[in-house]
Amino acid sequence: MNTEKITARRLTTEEVSELGIQEDIFVSAEMDDLPLDCYAPAFLTKPGKDFEGGSFTARTIFGQEIHVLPDNAEERGIWVADETGEEIEVLQSAGVLLNLALFVPSGNKESLESLYTAAREAFGAGIVQRWNEEVVAVPDVKVDLFEEPTRGRKSTSSQNRDRRALDIYPTRVRFMEPSAGWRFILEPHKEDIDDTPTI
Repeated sequence: MNTEKITARRLTTEEVSELGIQEDIFVSAEMDDLPLDCYAPAFLTKPGKDFEGGSFTARTIFGQEIHVLPDNAEERGIWVADETGEEIEVLQSAGVLLNLALFVPSGNKESLESLYTAAREAFGAGIVQRWNEEVVAVPDVKVDLFEEPTRGRKSTSSQNRDRRALDIYPTRVRFMEPSAGWRFILEPHKEDIDDTPTI
């Protein structure tokens, strides 16, 4: 476990209520009932002044939501870096979890193994781990992937249509969520042709 000792001070409820969502704080590093005797970098999910009674909610940099009553002596509280405070241990990020969808032309077991081998050589043996693997056959076709508002303009002209280009391969849709109020649109891929006159 990679931790770092820092000097920090525990905040009272009044002090937390003055914090914004950009303020760097530290809360208990417990994850899914895993007791860890240290703290994690975090931030409030909404400004402290917006909390009306109840507990404050903080989200750690590891994506865990923690509900805290700062003045409760039985809880770990909310801390902020302060040279006049006391020393606490803070859990550091040891790496990045990548959720990848890889397209391998003419993919077979040998080509996948060569990908894993190259990743292990780049980051070190035993570092890269295979958490989940799914092999899906992909048709040999490119499509343009767009997002459009679900209640957009009536115009059918592509010039006036509200849309944003996302990708040109169909497989990524399976791993993506459309934005709120938008939907995915798939169309046959059209290569961009630059017909600008050249000298």
